[in-house]
Amino acid sequence: MHKVIFDTDPGVDDAMALLFLHRHPEIDLLGVTTVFGNVPLELTTRNAQFLHREWNISAPISVGAESTLDPSRRDDRAASVVHGADGLGNIGVPQTIDWPLDSRPAYQFIIETVRANPGEVTLVAVGRMTNLALALRADPGIADLVKEVVVMGGAFDVIGNVTPAAEANIHGDPEAADVLFTAPWKVTIAGLDVTMKTIMTAEYLDVMVKSGGPSVQLLSDLSQYYIDFYKSRVGIAGMAVHDSTACVYLVRPDLFTLRSGAVRVVCGGIADGATIQSPDHGRKFTGSPWDGHPSQRVCTDVRSEEVLEVIRAALVEGRHSIAV
Repeated sequence: MHKVIFDTDPGVDDAMALLFLHRHPEIDLLGVTTVFGNVPLELTTRNAQFLHREWNISAPISVGAESTLDPSRRDDRAASVVHGADGLGNIGVPQTIDWPLDSRPAYQFIIETVRANPGEVTLVAVGRMTNLALALRADPGIADLVKEVVVMGGAFDVIGNVTPAAEANIHGDPEAADVLFTAPWKVTIAGLDVTMKTIMTAEYLDVMVKSGGPSVQLLSDLSQYYIDFYKSRVGIAGMAVHDSTACVYLVRPDLFTLRSGAVRVVCGGIADGATIQSPDHGRKFTGSPWDGHPSQRVCTDVRSEEVLEVIRAALVEGRHSIAV
C-alpha cells in the first residue's frame, strides 16, 4: 500500500485525482491538505469538504496556505476561466459544507504524519507547492523521512499553460517550488510534458459514467465546464487529466519515461515560473545555480492510453479492482 498525503487545490482535475486516490486498491489516503490556487483557499477547502461528503471519504482535511511563500508576491492568475467560479465547474456547490476539518495547519499535519510514519509517506502535490515548502521550513528533517514527493507541475520540453515559459502550479508560487525541488528528498515531477498527452475525451468519460454510478456521474457533471474550456480555448476534444496522471505514477511508474537531473525554478522576470533541468547525462555545466543540488526525476513521456485505463479501472471498479 502507498500511504499518501494529497496536497491539492480543487479544481476539476483535482477532483478526479482525489476520487482515484480514494478508490485505488493500492493507495491508503492518510490525509488531504488544501492550498490556494485554482480558486482561493476558502473555496478549495470547501470543495474538498464537498467531495469528501459526496464520495464518503474519511481521510482528514487540513487547511493550508492562502498565499505565496514570498509575502511580496501575488498570484493574480485566476483559474476560474478553466475550473469555473466555484472551482468545480459551476455545478452549484453549497456555500458551506458540514464536514469536519483537522485542527492543525497543513504544514503541521504533513510534519506530524510523516514523523508518525517514517519512510512510508508519499506526498502528492498537485497545486502550488506552498504547504510543502512551509513544512520544510518548519522541520527540514522531514526530507529524510518522506518516501517520495510526486508533483504535478512544470513544463520542461514543452511550452507552459499560463505563459510560454511556465505551468500554472509552478507559476503560482515559484519560490515554493524551487524550495521543494532543491530539498534533499526524492522528487518525481509529472508536468505538461506528459499530462498534455493524456487526454480523456467526453465520450470516454460518458462510457465510465454508465458503469461508474453516482460518484462518476458527479465527476462528469463537474467536468463539463472544464471540457468546454479545452474545446474552446485549447482546441482539444476532451480534457487533460493533469493531476490524475501524476497520481497514476504512484502505482504504475513503468508507464512513464524519466530523466534525472537537478531542477531549478526561475523566480522573476519574463520567464517567471519556468522549470529547468540540468540532466545528469549529456553536456556538463559547472559553476551554475544547479550545482550541488539533488538530482530529481522528470517525466518526459507517457503511455497515455494505459494511464487512462488505470484511471478508469480505479474510478469504475473501485477498491475491489486490481491495478492493470
